[in-house]
Amino acid sequence: MTYGDAVLFGAVQGLTEFLPISSSGHIVLLEKLLHVDVERNTAFVLMLHVGTLIAVLYAMRKEVRWLIQHPKARETWMLVVALLPTAVIGALFEEWFDDLFESGATIGLEFLLTGVILWWMDAIEAGRKNETTMTVADSLWIGALQGAAILPALSRSGLTIAGGLWRGLNREAATRISFLLSIPAILGGVLIKLDDLVEAHGSAALSSGPMLAGMLAALATGYLSVRWTKSLVSRARMRWFAVYAFALAAWILFDQLVQHRFFPPLA
Repeated sequence: MTYGDAVLFGAVQGLTEFLPISSSGHIVLLEKLLHVDVERNTAFVLMLHVGTLIAVLYAMRKEVRWLIQHPKARETWMLVVALLPTAVIGALFEEWFDDLFESGATIGLEFLLTGVILWWMDAIEAGRKNETTMTVADSLWIGALQGAAILPALSRSGLTIAGGLWRGLNREAATRISFLLSIPAILGGVLIKLDDLVEAHGSAALSSGPMLAGMLAALATGYLSVRWTKSLVSRARMRWFAVYAFALAAWILFDQLVQHRFFPPLA
């Protein structure tokens, strides 16, 4: 892998991990366009995830520090509860999700659904709930949506923020919960890939220059996208991303139905 490819994939991963337009969907998109099979390069994917993990940990460092200092607080337990349906969905449907990711056959439809969710998000009237007043049902609902976002082009941040707003959370709390929930989700993926990688190749597989360049690109753009998304959600400015998701969906579906150049046809 060249430095250029590594930086491109890293920048796209970091930028789209927290903006509500789906990082995995964009990675699949780049793979199809550039004819590069990044997902088979476990070490590189691991480094990209490490970059985004560091980015969100740094961007949310105050909140993370507070949670660590208050492990028995209601806010902490609401996050733990939200992780339960995410873990169950991931465990039950992991193989199916992996097949969809590899084929890319459904990403046009998923980008379309992401666009609908983002368009609707701006119309939701924010409630008054926050982490201290949300219910267990609220947490389970948000966690289930995070689990569903394992589908390649469904935006994790878009689904979880929209789910929080739908359940009556205010915009700041919904965004904050979404980003905090991303930390264990990304960390879990990192640990699984690290175990697979060390078992197969040893830690030396992580030492190449392009991989480090990709990680740094993911870290920098990931940090920027966290800050940008916070601002946009608070000002209800998601419809620009909805239009972008609709345009991507239209192009991908046209290719699947008519051109057949990049994506497999719809079944």
